[in-house]
Amino acid sequence: MSFTPLKNLLTASGAGVVGFGDISLAVSDEISHLDRAVCIGLERNLNKGTVELLGALQKNAAAWLKAKGYRYLCIPPDSDRIKGKFVSDLYPLFCHKTAATCSGLGWIGKNGLVINPVFGPRISWATVLTDAPLPPDAPISSERCGSCSLCVSHCPSGALTGKSWSRKTPFVKLIDLEKCRSHKKTSRTVNNKPNCGLCINICPYGRKNISPEGVS
Repeated sequence: MSFTPLKNLLTASGAGVVGFGDISLAVSDEISHLDRAVCIGLERNLNKGTVELLGALQKNAAAWLKAKGYRYLCIPPDSDRIKGKFVSDLYPLFCHKTAATCSGLGWIGKNGLVINPVFGPRISWATVLTDAPLPPDAPISSERCGSCSLCVSHCPSGALTGKSWSRKTPFVKLIDLEKCRSHKKTSRTVNNKPNCGLCINICPYGRKNISPEGVS
């Protein structure tokens, strides 16, 4: 059975990037039967309903899989982490970063975020886990930031350690979370949430008309 129509459906419905990943080594025991991930990425735009569109794309994927007789579980976007809602119980089960790297859609940069070659860190993610035998895309095994450390040198809190991620060392400490959180508390808010964003804005990947090699 071909699963290309699923990718085509999501792309035609507005997804920026779509990938399939083998997550069998990363999924928690509670949902180990769902060993494939449909990873959906959308260029982040706080003014144009990114979360709503990601939710709609997830529903499209879920409906397609259900019609084919497969089981699925939608993991909501990180930006939709609303405490007290039923979906909030799903957040600890799986990480979107894992889906993105396993699907070949990005790597974990020195800022601790998924870096997509086209959109950089300026992308929001949603994941649909499934037992469908999706043919996995080639995973990304290590970071591709190279010698660039703009996010590290420009971090106002000094929270970024400058270390590099790889699938062999997935738990390397990239961020001092306490330093990051403390700085955010003094920064302006976006949608009533503490925000800084310099490590996103400074990243050359995804910046218009600027290549990673052309920034220093």
